Amino acid sequence: MTLSPRRGRSAIATVPEVTLSPFLDPAKRPLDPEKFGDPFVTAKGEARAHVALDRLETLWINTGTLCNLACKSCYIESSPTNDALVYLTLAEVDAYLDEAERMRCREIGFTGGEPFMNRDMVPMMRSALERGFEVLVLTNAMRPMRRFEAELIELNREYGKRLTMRVSLDHPDKAIHEAERGPGTWDKAIDGLKWLSERGFRLAVAGRLLPGQSEAAERAGYARLFELLGIRVESGLVLFPEMDASADVPEITEACWGILGVSPSAMMCASSRMVVKRKGAVRSVVVACTLLPYDDQFVMGETLAQATGEVRLNHPHCARFCVLGGASCTG
Repeated sequence: MTLSPRRGRSAIATVPEVTLSPFLDPAKRPLDPEKFGDPFVTAKGEARAHVALDRLETLWINTGTLCNLACKSCYIESSPTNDALVYLTLAEVDAYLDEAERMRCREIGFTGGEPFMNRDMVPMMRSALERGFEVLVLTNAMRPMRRFEAELIELNREYGKRLTMRVSLDHPDKAIHEAERGPGTWDKAIDGLKWLSERGFRLAVAGRLLPGQSEAAERAGYARLFELLGIRVESGLVLFPEMDASADVPEITEACWGILGVSPSAMMCASSRMVVKRKGAVRSVVVACTLLPYDDQFVMGETLAQATGEVRLNHPHCARFCVLGGASCTG
């Protein structure tokens, strides 16, 4: 099902309004207020780019926006008090896993918030692993994760080849990391990273590519850190572009694919969807993108079957993160 904002903001009547993230606040949208106003044409009247779902490779499960941290530039504004997206339960997730199996989905990704704030996190991981999915968990590797040490060790013993833990480490420099995540967060994150490594978990690390810093230099910094720590980041280092919501970005037109030499099939929304449950909602919904859980125009339906329609790239994040940034949450 494809939602058309021309006929109303959403076709899902059970989705309640939520407090807008600053990334959706009109005062913090692109500098040109005419941009990103129509899902079909740009401010210049050109045909807006759209992306079809080629195949469902990754189903993201947002376990809730609550987090033990309140990072300065968190695109979803996770914090110890933000429950705009509430905890999903094992029963709710199992229904989507049933659908994902039928659609031959390869991977289940768990994100938040901090996923391990959700009491059903480990049972949800087990359910996905038992069904044969690859599982990717995004975590800050701090106290919420460490509450489940015994259960995680057992999961890794049984399914380690299909389980990847991606730890957020904003920069290889402690001061820069803590400027984003707060005092005292570095040592706890490093301790969690080492705990995972020492117990043989398949590891990935997610960082930020800061403006003005070369990717080569930053990757070299992480490599030195990993060598110093004696850890092997088997599944690689993912560097995400900085998400500056106040920076103006161009709208993406149909012609841009050829101009930029980029394929629509390379976009996240060509191969992934995310399940969220908004505070006050009766049911969870499927949204087009991990970056846009609050914007009603990207709600695709209540089931995966309803969420197979095309996505209009009518948001600054589509340009900033995906098309021009070349990034993907799957790495």
